[in-house]
Amino acid sequence: MNNVSMKQLRYFEAMARHGHFGRAAADCAISQQALSVQIKELEELVGAPLLERTARQVRLTPLGEQFAQRVRDILQAVDELGNLSRASRSPFMGQFRLGLIPTVAPYLLPRIIKGLNARFPKLDVMPREAVTRKLMADLTEGRLDAAIVALPAAEPSLAEALLFEEDFVLVRPRKDEAEPVPAVDALQDMRLLLLEEGHCFRDQAIAFCRIAAAPSRNLIEGSSLSTLVQMVGAEIGVTLIPEIAVPMEIRSAAVSIARLPNPQPTRSIGMVWRRSNPLADEMEQIAEAIRAMRLNESEAA
Repeated sequence: MNNVSMKQLRYFEAMARHGHFGRAAADCAISQQALSVQIKELEELVGAPLLERTARQVRLTPLGEQFAQRVRDILQAVDELGNLSRASRSPFMGQFRLGLIPTVAPYLLPRIIKGLNARFPKLDVMPREAVTRKLMADLTEGRLDAAIVALPAAEPSLAEALLFEEDFVLVRPRKDEAEPVPAVDALQDMRLLLLEEGHCFRDQAIAFCRIAAAPSRNLIEGSSLSTLVQMVGAEIGVTLIPEIAVPMEIRSAAVSIARLPNPQPTRSIGMVWRRSNPLADEMEQIAEAIRAMRLNESEAA
C-alpha cells in the first residue's frame, strides 16, 4: 500500500460516487481507459478487488464500500491541509468551490462572481449548480468549500450564515391580472405548476399551499423556474417563484405578478460550510461580502 497515489484515490472516489466508468472519467477529466487502468493498479496494490464488474453495471465489493469511506476521509483531510496552508499564507487566493441551488444560481451567481473578483482578486470562484441534497453531500465529503442553499441546513457539522430573506410571489397568466388575488386555500384547487422532486423550493411551495403529500392531478411539474413561468404564460396554470427570479423570468412571458395575502410565503437563503474547514473565518468574510452585495442591490432598487 505504500505506493498508492492521491491520484488513484481520487479516481477511485469518483468511481465509487458515480458507479459508472464513463461518468467518473468525465468527472476526473481523463479517458475511461485511463481511469480503468488506474483503478486496476489500485486493486493490485490493495491485493483484493474493490469493484464488482458485470456486463451491465459496476458496484463496490464489501471491501470497496469500506475502502471508499476511508478514501473520502483521507481526501477531505488532505483538502483541509491545503486550506490550512492557504490560511497561514494568503487565505483569499486559489480555488473557492461554491455550490448554489438552481433557484438561486441564475439570478445571483453573476453578481457573486463579479463582486468576489473585485474584493478578492486572487480568489478563483468555481461554481456548481445542483439541488440541495447533492450540494450537502458534496460539501460534507469535501468536494465543495461552501454552498448557498435555503436555511436551515439542519446539519450540525455545518456552519450557517444568513445572506437574505425573500418572499414568494404568485405568477398568473396576464389575462388574470385584474382578478382578485386568490387566498392561500384557493391555490389547492387551482392547477399549480411546481418544480420536479428534489428541489427544496418545491417542498416549500407545497407546504405553504397546504397540499397533501399524495400526488394531485392539479399539479404539473417543470425542470426549472423558467419552464414554469413559460407554462403560466401559455395559460396552463399558476406558479410561485422567489422574488429574486422575477426580473429575469417575466421578461419574455405573458404573465402577471401578484403578492399573496399575509402571512406571505418566504424563504431564508444562506451560505453553509464545514465547521472543520481551517478557512472558516474567511468563509464568514465571504458570506458578509455576498450579503453586502445583496443589500446594496436592494437599496439601489
